[in-house]
Amino acid sequence: MTTRRRTVLAAAGAAAAAGATGAAGTAHAAPRRGAEGQGNGPVNAAKAKEHFGTLEDGTEVHRWTIENGGTRLRVISFGGAVQSLEIPDRHGRRANISLGFDNLEGYVKDTSHFGALIGRYGNRIAKGRFTLDGKTYQLPLNDGPNSLHGGDKGFDRRVWDVEPFEKGSDVGLTLRYTSADGEMGYPGKLKVRVDYTLASGGEFRIDYEAVTDKATVVNLTNHTYFNLAGEGSGDVYGHRLELDASRYTPVDSTLIPTGELAKVARTPFDFRRAKAIGQDIRVPHEQVLFGKGIDHNFVLDKGITPRPERFVTVTEPTSGRVMRIATTEPGVQFYTGNFLDGSAVGTSGAVYRQGDGFCLETQHFPDSPNQPGFPSTVLRPGETYRSSTLHYFGIR
Repeated sequence: MTTRRRTVLAAAGAAAAAGATGAAGTAHAAPRRGAEGQGNGPVNAAKAKEHFGTLEDGTEVHRWTIENGGTRLRVISFGGAVQSLEIPDRHGRRANISLGFDNLEGYVKDTSHFGALIGRYGNRIAKGRFTLDGKTYQLPLNDGPNSLHGGDKGFDRRVWDVEPFEKGSDVGLTLRYTSADGEMGYPGKLKVRVDYTLASGGEFRIDYEAVTDKATVVNLTNHTYFNLAGEGSGDVYGHRLELDASRYTPVDSTLIPTGELAKVARTPFDFRRAKAIGQDIRVPHEQVLFGKGIDHNFVLDKGITPRPERFVTVTEPTSGRVMRIATTEPGVQFYTGNFLDGSAVGTSGAVYRQGDGFCLETQHFPDSPNQPGFPSTVLRPGETYRSSTLHYFGIR
């Protein structure tokens, strides 16, 4: 079986790997104190599984809790969603920094994909249609004239098989789902595995893997909404974000890329130097108006890499929490929660309004199956799709 990282060039050899390791290393914050001011201590390998609810068809949904290095993660089997992610602030006080619900009903009714695994194709495909090997496939239209995040019953609406694991000082959860040939219009039986791992330093890693029995397109990601001040604490516009992307993909009025790789210089999309997320979010720029804020794919300067490389740093001044992210992917959808409208009540009982969370969805580019100039998202039999994203947490 051939292992494939999409369009990684053969030239990405030992030198590139060494560079990736170094970049990821710079993302790792210095050792920090664990929750409630305690030291990191030994690995907490407790993996609590509990009943979270029952779907209308009788399927049970469970929640797992794992903890390591001062980070506590809760995941539900419905959508493989990150229900909560708790990390300490500069005073050692731990808070949940991800948006979500405290009950299954919230996730079932939700259309904002809180914390969920996204597939078979993350982001938008124009008119829900693409042609592969001479055959045209039609997907469900669930975002105006387009298909979004795999359709109206994508991977975020499926119940995943979940198993806990321990590996050295790491603890984690392995999630599996098999997508049938023709599900949501996509060709090929796709077997997917996702590992959520907490390392001894509190890092949160997501590793994706998939194989198919027919040529298909794949773009997997996670849709966690972050608020480093704490879930339900208000908007994220004061967070400072530094993003290593000199270009982005402009969109039309339906948020489909035009095919251009435009420079961020002298636009609201320039985060190459750290600035507040909300600094330019009200600027009357056509692209900001289309997205009702920022809802765009950024072309990462690092490109596709064999190992995760750091591309973003986010700092929340009040709590002192810092999040750095590294990925193998060539792009990230930076979304500023523009469509949160007050209809969702989160885990803390707070209503989520516009801007109360942000997403950094590591990915290949939107509409790649219809954009020959974008990196390919085609997966063929005998190949293995792999993608990795790491979240490093620290304090400042």
